Amino acid sequence: MSQTSLHIEISLDDQILTVFDGGTVVKTYPVSSAEKGMGFADGSYRTPTGRFAILEKIGEGEALGTIFRARKPAGLLQAGANCSEDLILTRIMRLDGLDPENQNTRDRFIYLHGTNHEDQIGSPASHGCIRLKNTDMVELYDSIPHQTPVIIHPLTIPKGKLLFIDCDSTLSAIEGIDELAGLSDPSTYAQVVELTHLAMNGDIPLKDVFKKRMEIIKPGDEIVRKVSQMYLDHIVSGAAEFIERIKFSGWTPVILSGGFEPVIRPLAKQLGIKHVEAVPLYFDDSGNYAGYGEDYPTTRNLGKNEIIREWKKALLPNKVIMIGDGVSDLETREDVDLMIGFGGVVSRDKVKAGADRWITSFEDDVLDEYFT
Repeated sequence: MSQTSLHIEISLDDQILTVFDGGTVVKTYPVSSAEKGMGFADGSYRTPTGRFAILEKIGEGEALGTIFRARKPAGLLQAGANCSEDLILTRIMRLDGLDPENQNTRDRFIYLHGTNHEDQIGSPASHGCIRLKNTDMVELYDSIPHQTPVIIHPLTIPKGKLLFIDCDSTLSAIEGIDELAGLSDPSTYAQVVELTHLAMNGDIPLKDVFKKRMEIIKPGDEIVRKVSQMYLDHIVSGAAEFIERIKFSGWTPVILSGGFEPVIRPLAKQLGIKHVEAVPLYFDDSGNYAGYGEDYPTTRNLGKNEIIREWKKALLPNKVIMIGDGVSDLETREDVDLMIGFGGVVSRDKVKAGADRWITSFEDDVLDEYFT
């Protein structure tokens, strides 16, 4: 076998890695690429596509199941260990992007690597890397030299269904930012509530409201924990059962919110929702407020549209639905197949008039028509 003629091709559609010698197939391996699909942005947890080369090979001679942290051996995965963490095991083959759009691959630390989630091989489940079974990873590592060309072919076959769903006054009956205001600075609570109301009704630009509210609130991590619990205490009736039903029917739910990711995350976990698209919130070492993601799309009007388009490009879903109570949710109508307005907590006339469908409960029979 001539090493100079070897190359690797990975199909995201088929979740298969193929080793070629010239035009001849040498070996195929099942793999697992990113659960969130394909993409190039740093921090996106998506698998880049295009042309690459093997930049580094790490783990020569290490035992099967060796755990790597920062590309250094850090012990062995114990037999029978139940670990939900995404571990990098056995061997690493680090990729270097050769196309303009994937030139950040090296800095994103995208690898081919062994995994502790071998049961997920064959389905997209990674955080951006290409996972292989550990024995397969050793075999591949031993047969492939440095600088071997790699092609990752993009998705081409539409599949799957995405539900984007708002959080505040939709999944939970509270408006989280108003509750943050009430705990942070009760004297200005009414002012913040009024700003929220104006933004959700579309009377003033969301970005202007966002900055004003945060200048007032400046919430610390202790207050965040309290409001996270409030989200859990006020889950809207029927929401948990609805999410369970749609997941069973093959839908992937994504919380899409102008709220704060660390505040919403416990609610998402409780509801069994893996993906949360919400505003980052930062704290210093003492837990004091240190700012928020001012450039995050959901801090501005039409920002939810940006995120939906990213997901559609990354996953090529067959169908996309949005459910929410506010004007920022209504704005997504042009980028989804169906926009369902939700009035079970707050009924907004503009949303009710503009939505494709209107519901006031997650137990509404009309939902079965769209999610079965």
